[in-house]
Order: sequence, then C-alpha cells, then structure tokens
Amino acid sequence: MPELPPKKPTRRPAAKKTAGTASPRTRKPAAPRDSDAKPAKPAKPRVRNATSAPRRRPSRQPPKTISVWPIVSGFLLVVLLALSGWVWLNLFRPLDIPAQGYRLRVERGTGYQAAFDRLAADGKLGNRALSRAYFRFLHPKALQMGVYEFRPGVSVAGLLKQLANGEGLIYTRVTVIEGTTFAKLREQVAANPDIKQTLRDRSDSQIMSLMGSPVTNPEGLFAPDTYVFMPGDTDEMVLRKLFDQQQRVLQKAWATRTPGLPYRTPYEALIMASIVEKETGNAAERPQIAGLFIRRLQQGMRLQTDPTVIYGMGKAYTGNLRKIDLITPTPYNTYRIDGLPPTPIALPGKAAIEAALHPAPGDSLYFVARGDGSGTHVFSADLKAHNEAVRAYIENTRRH
Repeated sequence: MPELPPKKPTRRPAAKKTAGTASPRTRKPAAPRDSDAKPAKPAKPRVRNATSAPRRRPSRQPPKTISVWPIVSGFLLVVLLALSGWVWLNLFRPLDIPAQGYRLRVERGTGYQAAFDRLAADGKLGNRALSRAYFRFLHPKALQMGVYEFRPGVSVAGLLKQLANGEGLIYTRVTVIEGTTFAKLREQVAANPDIKQTLRDRSDSQIMSLMGSPVTNPEGLFAPDTYVFMPGDTDEMVLRKLFDQQQRVLQKAWATRTPGLPYRTPYEALIMASIVEKETGNAAERPQIAGLFIRRLQQGMRLQTDPTVIYGMGKAYTGNLRKIDLITPTPYNTYRIDGLPPTPIALPGKAAIEAALHPAPGDSLYFVARGDGSGTHVFSADLKAHNEAVRAYIENTRRH
C-alpha cells in the first residue's frame, strides 16, 4: 500500500479583529491550557562557591528627619549675646566723665526719683528701666544728703552702687578757731572756693539782720568750731549755722548759770566769755580768770585787761602794746572805762562761755603770766603779791 503523504499541520483561524483588541505583535500569548502545560522541571540547587561571601539583603532604614534643636539653640545664643551686649553697654561700660569728676548734689529731703531725674538729665543713666531694676537689686538704704563725686572710669553700675551705699560723699570743712574775730571769719569764708559767695556786698549789720538778730554788731555771736558743709553751700548758710550754734550754747549755759553773777543779759555774759577766751588758751585757767574778773566787777574795780585795749585799737595795733595805748580812751579800753566793754572782742568757744557763767570760786583779784613758756598765770589776792609776780615775770622773760 502506498505511503500516504504527511499531513500538513492545520492552522487555527485567526481571531477576528475587534475594536479595542491589541495587535498580534503586542498581544500577550494566551496562558496555556492545563492539558497543554508541560511539567516544570525541578530547579537545580545553586552551588555557591565556598569562597564567595553570602549575599545580604539590603536593610530597610527609617526615613531621615531634620532636628530643629540646633536652630533653636543657635537662635537663643544669638539673643543671649545680644542681650548681654545691651546690658554691658547700659550698665558696665565706663561713662564719659571729665578728669575733674562728676558731682551730684542731693539736697535734704531729696528722694531717689529726683536723683534719677538729675542723672538722666546729665546723660549719666543709660537705659532708665534697666538702671532702676539694677538699683533695686542693690537693696539701697535711705538716700543720704550731700554731694556725691564720681571719678572717671566709673560705670552706671558703679555709680548706682555708690549712690545706694552712700559712698563718695564729699564735704567742705570749715574750722573756726576760738578767739578769732568776725572780720577774720568773713575773710576765711570768702576765701573758701567750695562756698558760694552771696554776702560780699553786705555790711556786718545787714548780715545780722539776715540772721534775725536785734544786735547789729556780729562780734562774738558766731560759734567757733569745725563745721561740715556741702560744696556749693552759700556763705549765708555757713554763717547761719555758726550763729544758731552759738545761740544754743549761750542759752543752755545761761539757763544753768551760777547764782549771783553780775550779768543782766546773756549778751553781757558773752562779752565776759570773749575776754576770758583772749586772756588764756589754758582750759584749766578759764574758770579762774572768769571768777577773778567777776569779783573785780562786784567790787567796782576796772577790769584792766590788755586784750580789750588791743581790740579797741583796731588796725592801729602793730603787735606792741605801749603805755600810751593803755591811757588812750576808747570804748574798749578797760583801763579807762568801768565795767564791761560794749561788745564782745572775739568769738568765744563753748568752754569760755561755760567759764563765764560757771566761774571758779576764790579771792584772787590780779594775775600775770609766768613768762616761762608754760602759758599759765600767777594769781594774787592783793596788789603787793601781784607786783612781786610781775617782777618775777620780767626776770623770766629775760632768761627765756
């Protein structure tokens, strides 16, 4: 039987194209049917080279986040530096103060508010709110009156510390010596550069009118002592302080005076005190000399004291008292007049006023210097003993 030719493989008819279907070139092959699927070959295990490193799977890392702390801390640092610079400029930077210093005058009754106003007006305060806050931190005590002096190089903080503690106060001291005259007192006050002069053209009587005194002669009515004033105080303020002090001393001594004294008024006691002041610088002898002069007055004797003669001579006295001077009449020559001179002859101190109103008891009526340089005197109850003491004085002065 003849062999039949092999059958041609039959071709499946092509699927009809429809709208939306892909072209054969792009169409995916259809999944094989179960009957046509070939059994999968078992996968051969991969044999890794013993020397090759094992492959690692890449690890999953969390997403990176941006920290804001460096930004915040940097900002805070900038703010802190700016604030520190501002505080330094307003509190600790040295102030512009001239070489002679800056002075702040605080009157009696002035508070810190007024002091701050003055400092701000003078450009010495910086930031006012910051300065006040710092000042409260210092726990200031009560503001002391006076003149505060601030030296170059001080800061606002240093200035406020001085003010809070009352440091840097400066004063003007005026020392009036016992026995000086009012004329010399005026010269001393006028020559003080820290005292404001307002009385240069005023007479002595006008000055006494300013003091409110009915006495026109100012001699003796101003207390010698050491006084403290603020720079810039006026001469009237200085004199008023001395005048008021003398009035207090005199009235207190007058209120406790020894009974039976020959004074009609405190002013007469002041005259006697000025004579005692000029006769001796020895404190122990003042009551003795006061008692001696009081006994002379009580017995109707003239005082016969050289300092009154010298005062009455005024500028005519050249340092040498002559016999002719003792017999030349003046209102103050107690060799020629009875009783006390018309006014004090000097500014007596407290000790001399106390001696005039509380004299030592005794019987002496004369006295003369020893002449031995001791500054003391010999007291005598009669003229004969006194003349002997005078001769001894002359001999001592020749030796010394």
